[in-house]
Order: sequence, then C-alpha cells, then structure tokens
Amino acid sequence: MSGGGAGGAGGRDDGVLYPIAILIDELKHEDVQLRLNSIKRLDTIANALGVDRTRTELIPFLNESVDDDDEVLLVLAEELGKFVEYVGGPEHAHTLLVPLEGLATVEEMTVREKAVASLNEVCAAMPDADVAEHFVPLLHKLATKDWFTARISACGLFAQPYGRLSPASQRELRQWFASLCRDDAPMVRRAASSALAAFSAKLTAEEAQSELLPLAATLSSDEQDSVRLLAVENCVALCNVLNAPAQVPHVLPMVLRLAGDKSWRVRWSVANRVTELLDCFATDAARRQLVDAFEALLRDSEPEVRAAAAGKVTDVAVKAGADVTVAKLIPQVARLVTDDSEHVRAALAKVIMGCAAVLGKDQTIVHLLPRFLELLKDSTSDVRLNLISKLEDVNAVIGVELLSNSLLPAIMQLAEDKQWRVRLAIIEFMPLLARQLGQEFFESRELSNLCLLWLSDSVHSVRAMAAQNLTKLTEVFGSEWAAATVVPRIRSLNEDSNYLLRMTSLTVAKAVAEAVSQETLHALILPTVLSMARDPVPNIRFTVAKVLKDIIPKMDAGVVASQVKPCLHTLSSDPDSDVKYYAGQALATI
Repeated sequence: MSGGGAGGAGGRDDGVLYPIAILIDELKHEDVQLRLNSIKRLDTIANALGVDRTRTELIPFLNESVDDDDEVLLVLAEELGKFVEYVGGPEHAHTLLVPLEGLATVEEMTVREKAVASLNEVCAAMPDADVAEHFVPLLHKLATKDWFTARISACGLFAQPYGRLSPASQRELRQWFASLCRDDAPMVRRAASSALAAFSAKLTAEEAQSELLPLAATLSSDEQDSVRLLAVENCVALCNVLNAPAQVPHVLPMVLRLAGDKSWRVRWSVANRVTELLDCFATDAARRQLVDAFEALLRDSEPEVRAAAAGKVTDVAVKAGADVTVAKLIPQVARLVTDDSEHVRAALAKVIMGCAAVLGKDQTIVHLLPRFLELLKDSTSDVRLNLISKLEDVNAVIGVELLSNSLLPAIMQLAEDKQWRVRLAIIEFMPLLARQLGQEFFESRELSNLCLLWLSDSVHSVRAMAAQNLTKLTEVFGSEWAAATVVPRIRSLNEDSNYLLRMTSLTVAKAVAEAVSQETLHALILPTVLSMARDPVPNIRFTVAKVLKDIIPKMDAGVVASQVKPCLHTLSSDPDSDVKYYAGQALATI
C-alpha cells in the first residue's frame, strides 16, 4: 500500500483517501518528528477513513510499521490502546491485537510496557468469546516465543482475561504462568514475579495455595536478587488471597527468609513493607517473629536498610504495643540516635515522636525524652528539622509544660540555628507554647524577645513568618501585650538604616493590625505606618500605601478621613510611578 495509490485510487481526490496518503508518506519520512506527528493523528485519520477502511487498510499498514524509531513506537503503542471505537467497537477489537503483539516483542522496554498496557485495555473491551478465541492464543504465542522480550510481555497479560475464561482455559493460563516463573532467563522470571501479585488476586484461595504459593516460594529463593526483591510484594498479595490458616505456615517463613537475605536491597524491601506484612498475620506468635526480624533490620549493616527500618519504627510500635516497643524497639532507637549515617538519624527523627502515643506519658519521659534531646542537638540540620516538625505529637502525650522544661533549652539554641528552615520550624512552634504556657511563663523564659529577634533575620521567609507569629501571639496575649512588646520593636525597625528591616516593620504592623484593638491600632500602629510615608526608598513608600489599604477597613471613618486620606493624597503625587499607583488604589477604597 503506497501514498500515491491511496491518494489517486479511481482518479479521485475526494478528501477521504488523501489523509491516509499523507499518513503513509509521513510514516515513511526520514524526519522522526513528522512520523511522530502522523502517529499522533491516527484517530483523525481513522475518523476520515471510517471503521471498515480502518480495519482493512490502516491496521494492516500499521502491522508493517513496528520496525521504527522507539519514540514513534511508544506513541503508536499508546494510541492503539484507545483505538477500539475506531475499528468498529468491541466486536472488532481483536483486529488491534496483531500490531500490539508486534510492539510487545520489541527490545525497548518502555514500548513493550505500553503495548502490554494497551493489550490489557483492548482485552477489557472485547467480548468474552473473543477473549477466548483471539486473546488467549496471542498470550500463548507470546509466552512460548524464543525471544525473551515476548515472554516478558506475556507475564503482564494473565490477570486481565483470567476471570472471563472457562475453567479449562484458566488451568492452561496457570500452567503457562508457572512455566514463565521457571524460565531460564532471569528477566522473564523477574517479570513473572512482578506480575504474580496481580494474577493471584484473580485466583481462588485454593488455586493460589496449591499453584501460586510454591511458585512464589521458588522465586523468593531465586539466585538473582532482582527477582527476590519482588517477593515481598508477593507475600503481601498472597496473604490477601489465602485463607487465614495457610498464611502463617506458608508465607511467614518466606518473609523471615527474605528479612535475612544476603542482598541489602531485598532486606530493604522487607523493612519498607513491614507495616503491611504485620497486617498479614493475625496471631501474636507470628507478629513476635516479625518484630524480631524488624529488630534485626534496625541493626542491619547497610545504612539504607537501617534508614528504611527507622522510618517504620512508629508504625511497628503501634501494632506491637507498648511492652514490645520498650523491650525490642527502644534499645535499637537509642542506638540509632547516634548512627553514623545522617540519613538513618533523619528518618528516625521524622517518626520517633509518634512513639509517644504508644508508650504514654511516664514511659515517654523515661525512654523517649533523652532521645529527643540528642536528636535536637544533632549536627545535621535535616535531623533537627524533622524532629521539631513533630513536637506537637509529644505535647499531646506529656503536656507542653513538661516538654518545655525538658526541651526548651535545646529549642532556644535552635532559634539561632544556621539552617533557616530549622529557625522557621521553631517559629511555627511558638504559638502552641504561648497557648499552653501562658503569658507569664512565656515572658519569664525570654521567648517574647526571641520572637522579636527573628524580625531581624537575614532570610526573608523567616522575617515574614516571624511577623505572622506575632499576630498569633497577639491573639493569645491580647492588645496590651502587643502595645508593650511589639510596637516598640516596630518603631525601632522603622528607624533602622537597612531598608529591608524598615520594610519588615511595615510587614509586622500590617500583620499585628489584624489582631489588636482599634484603639491600639489608632494610637500606636497607625502613626508608625504614616511616619514611613516620607521614607527615601520608593519601595517603602508604596508598601505604606498597600498597608494602609489593608488596614482601612479596621479603622474608624473619622481617623481615615483626618489621617489616612491626606497621607494617601500626598503619596498619589509621588514622583515614583509605583507609589502613585498603589496610593491611587488605596484611595479608591475610601
């Protein structure tokens, strides 16, 4: 079939034949982009041709087009998965199997994976009779081909048709799948292991126990760690399928063997899925064995494994209970706090606070607080930050006063941490301390002064958060506290030689105006804002206009008319265009 033949058949150029001529010409063009564009227009071409000619001309042409650049084939594989409607609906969906079969055997993995996904989409649309007549033979052909890429693709095609077949056909599929699990090629066994979980969900508990379980056990002992790596997922999947009495004697030994595997990647996969594995087994004895295996993973020689296990400490503690946590996990936690790997310590710091809810107040004080203090003093900022971000978890268990008494000195040190994200996290924790401790305690520990110091921070995000923090503190302590504590700081900042700090004073004024009384706003904050309208820096002056616009709704109309409006009129005549613009916007709201 050629472009010229398609375009000139019968001497007609009727607008229907012409598109396929363009398609054929562009598919053969040496420019990859043109070929890509034509493949992306397949739906348009199919619409122009109609379903009959799409089946009889376009699909056969595509059957011969699978020897192309991988980029083109990837798009083709994706498009064909959405092509059922263009070949005439489900009853003709089987015509798409041939080109997709070719794409499922190419060397490029991404093309094969997309072809397998599209084959499953097409299979889902096919009538049951066509699945048995057309899809099953295709699956058998792929599963028995000499070239391993076809067998890899076959592994991903068992789950979709299985439930729609006769018992005899289902038995055949299980036999073919078993052959792939024992394939000589490691990559095929890996693909079979990867597909086992999805396939197991389609089987009965009896079929899974008698046929898939032995296969999973064999794969979990495979000589290739890339195959064993997938066995953990299969253990979880089989537990969801098998009857409860079969789970412990058949699956648990597999899990325990994988937890002690010689490959760190396999051990990592056990640590990473330990929560789901614990859910698989209902008996206390089985869970104790799993916790023992998890304890060993916390001591693993590889930092990647220890980090994965450390990140699951709280999840395991929740399922194991307080007694087991204290006996088995806390000793390992104490050791991990000083682990050589910062990634392990960071993973632990992110979750360790959650253990407080499991242990309760008394045991948290004894076993966890000393660990928290060590992590707060860690040399790595991510470790400190991860811990600070979870302080509320501990507060809910032991109370903020005890938390403050034990951890406050360390928190105060972190207020000047060299890593700005740590300082930011400490600021976010301050309103909680204020609400729980009260103004007297807050003041006695110099926390108010600390909050004011952050307004001069070298990082803008910290200064902005410090301003918002003062708003929240004003909501807790009231306008009198703001007048006595915050306003003097605003005044000192607006006289600073650094214009960024003068800008910060406006940010604070605007933020605190949200929380103070109208009297405090009129008497203390407004005069400070108005005084900055004469600042030599245009950015300060137009920020004054923006702040006034925001606080006008909170002020008395008489004050606005007598003080705010004249200031804005002056700014509206400013030589700087931005100042004039924002002053005009503010005036428009009055």
